[in-house]
Amino acid sequence: MSTVEQSRHLATAIPGPRSSELIARKNAAVSRGVGTTMPVYAARAFGGIVEDVDGNRLIDLGSGIAVTTIGNASPRVVAAVSDQAANFTHTCFMVTPYAGYVAVAESLNRLTPGSEEKRSALFNSGSEAVENAVKIARSYTGKQAVVAFDHAYHGRTNLTMALTAKSMPYKHGFGPFAPEVYRAPLSYPFRDAEFGKELATDGELAARRAITVIDKQVGAANLAAVVIEPIQGEGGFIVPAEGFLPTLLAWCRANDVVFIADEVQTGFARTGAMFACEHEGIVPDLIVTAKGIADGMPLSAVTGRAEIMDAPHVSGLGGTYGGNPVACAAALATIETIEADGLVARAAQIESLMKDTLFRLQAEDDRIGDVRGRGAMIAVELVKAGTTEPDAELTRALCAAAHQAGVIVLSCGTFGNVLRFLPPLSISDELLREALDVLELILRDL
Repeated sequence: MSTVEQSRHLATAIPGPRSSELIARKNAAVSRGVGTTMPVYAARAFGGIVEDVDGNRLIDLGSGIAVTTIGNASPRVVAAVSDQAANFTHTCFMVTPYAGYVAVAESLNRLTPGSEEKRSALFNSGSEAVENAVKIARSYTGKQAVVAFDHAYHGRTNLTMALTAKSMPYKHGFGPFAPEVYRAPLSYPFRDAEFGKELATDGELAARRAITVIDKQVGAANLAAVVIEPIQGEGGFIVPAEGFLPTLLAWCRANDVVFIADEVQTGFARTGAMFACEHEGIVPDLIVTAKGIADGMPLSAVTGRAEIMDAPHVSGLGGTYGGNPVACAAALATIETIEADGLVARAAQIESLMKDTLFRLQAEDDRIGDVRGRGAMIAVELVKAGTTEPDAELTRALCAAAHQAGVIVLSCGTFGNVLRFLPPLSISDELLREALDVLELILRDL
């Protein structure tokens, strides 16, 4: 198995000649609607490095948007995928089932929060799993309405676009969207501080604000489910104030509303716990997973209480590729790697290292409005100096300069002003420090 040297190296300007050629080919062959963040084309990736077709080695602080959590081409995954592909690549679980699907479901039932009897169902993408979680909740409750939150991101299919808050680029021009979807205010401590310290720090108070909106605009009698990311992803890596999630969950339990935790971006050791819900000790009714589940193979899942998961009629759930055998083999190897290599603890180490540097930078630079996140899911919210006004222009410039310097970073947030860090848990401390040093120099230059 080939690996990639774990060092940043710029062999050419970025983009190099081969990447430039591929950019031209992409523009001629691929729909304009499919955008790309980086101006380079990948050739190989391993650990904390992505190598492009021109031989440039870039430090990876994106993990393919939180997918390659254990690192690209992770040895156990490569071996498992190779073995499974040599046996069979597809039979359709709904036609000729296979053990891998059952084993992944068993692992998810064991790993997800809560000790009650659970069931799982496997799908392909995060969006597809969120849609199925809503279907399951509607089947179980006999109700139709669904509540999502400000700044939420749940996917790009019709129903998940309705659940997603941000119009551009996710929703603009693509409606009409699925009905019976409503929105409630999230706990966003940095922004809530504008309305008073109590709201910013008291999660229970922020939850009561949301519950009032839900009660008045929807009504518990009509509400099948509340869908929430325990830490918001595309919305800006927003960590709700302590107490927000437990208060919301308690209200759902008291009102026959299914609490769906969308852990697509936060799951599988990313936040320094196997699942982000664990940080506040909450047990969702349904938990949606994808991204980090199979180290890059397309797989997603809904896991939850047996009586809820078993509510849909037989053959009401499924899909041609759902729980593909090669993806299932990758998932089992990914879970084995997380547990055997202590990657939950590694995520906590990465948090400590990154926050030490970022808090120091924040103390020196008043354009850094907020540093937040958990584990290897950390964000910096950039603002105009001395204010809380979002600075999307600075964020764009910082990202572009980082890309030119050989560091893969992503932005996010409703206002486009959040720099997010999602390094693979296999990255070395040395590469992480070097990437942060590069960003510090760029920030000073800007």
